[in-house]
Amino acid sequence: MDDNKWRHVHTGGSGAVYGMGVIGSLFYFLQHSSSLQEVLLGLVYSFFWPAVLIYKAFELLGF
Repeated sequence: MDDNKWRHVHTGGSGAVYGMGVIGSLFYFLQHSSSLQEVLLGLVYSFFWPAVLIYKAFELLGF
């Protein structure tokens, strides 16, 4: 069997963009927090916010 047929190349471009979104949202949400509860909620929001943003963008574009 040909081994080259099953080779998979990882580029990692989308992971970097998602990571920048997480870091940016961390700065935003933690800057506006004033209590421990808001800090914890900001941490949770910052991990899910980029995914929701992309989902809504695809929804608007009709994908």
